[in-house]
Amino acid sequence: MNALTVFFKEVKENLRDKRTVMSALLYGPLIGPIMFVLILSTSVTRDLNKADQPLKLPVIGAQYAPNLIHALEQQGLQPEPPIANPELAVRQQDADLVLRIPADFGKAWSKGESAQVEVIYDASRQDTNGPEKRLEKMLKAYAATQGAMRLVARGLSPDLMAPIHVDVRDQSTPQSRAGMMFGILPYFFVLTVFLGGMYLAIDLNAGERERQSLEPLFANPVPRWQILLGKLGAICAFSLASLLISVVAFGVSGRFLPTDKLGMSLDLGFAFGARVLLLMLPLVVLLAALQTLVAAFAKSYREAQTYLQILMIIPILPSILLTFTPVKVAGWMYAVPLLAQQVGITQLLRGSTVGASQIGLCLACGFAAALVALFATAWVYRSERLAISA
Repeated sequence: MNALTVFFKEVKENLRDKRTVMSALLYGPLIGPIMFVLILSTSVTRDLNKADQPLKLPVIGAQYAPNLIHALEQQGLQPEPPIANPELAVRQQDADLVLRIPADFGKAWSKGESAQVEVIYDASRQDTNGPEKRLEKMLKAYAATQGAMRLVARGLSPDLMAPIHVDVRDQSTPQSRAGMMFGILPYFFVLTVFLGGMYLAIDLNAGERERQSLEPLFANPVPRWQILLGKLGAICAFSLASLLISVVAFGVSGRFLPTDKLGMSLDLGFAFGARVLLLMLPLVVLLAALQTLVAAFAKSYREAQTYLQILMIIPILPSILLTFTPVKVAGWMYAVPLLAQQVGITQLLRGSTVGASQIGLCLACGFAAALVALFATAWVYRSERLAISA
């Protein structure tokens, strides 16, 4: 018996375990792409449908500003009958948005003064932000037109209203906009690797310890490090298979995302997938070693499951860090495992180049960290207490 024998034995046994197979090769790698397509497609389709349809909302006091209402109707507004208590209706979600025109609107308008209108909505409801912005844009367009006409009527240039013309030049590209929107994708890949090997790591360490099968395995005339190597190889194989399925699934699901309707370009094809696999390689080994190390300390399957669920929080940290504190990408980030994968994959999504030196730094530092974790795990494997169950 050697490391290769242990590897094939563990792989063969775990392929018979439905729980491990379902977690590593089905739930883990496929749940992310499926959720991504369903949630994003539903959200985008709903927003686009709303943008194409007339904006229906109750209007209070429409009789005080017939010209304003007519102008808004030409921009897509469809007034509905007024309601008695608009604030309460919005709070109770009986109405998304209400436009209220006060009775003195006509008087102020006739004097050439600023006339007030009220837009009543709930900013904490995400589904009302789009209609509110749309109505605000309509009102601003009407106000700008009427203001310019007032100046012309008085023999003044409309340019007096706008001493500064702001010409916004957006430098983003369709790919960079996609990179911003799909910035959570690296987290899905890391989570897939973690889930792909987690149950295997638990079963091969705490599980065997609980079943008292580690002691006869250690009694074989095989060095402990070879047994560890065989087990790690099996965990890495399942994690890698899980990652490969996930990358392919995202590549397929990316074709169904309506990114073109949002002015974005998302390329999750072969070149992207190959680079993701390369960047994730050291993380496959590092997470397998860490999972084995943590599971080796547990005396039972349930205890190991608890420890590893806590460990699962760590891969989330780079995503949270870059979401709430966006920073300029620097070369040193490729030297930090987890952060390197987050930054590298995000750059690929944005259409930026990830050079050979950056990939090399990611691989070198990632495998170095994995080696440290491997030595720590090997030290734990040397202990005789590992074979003793509780």
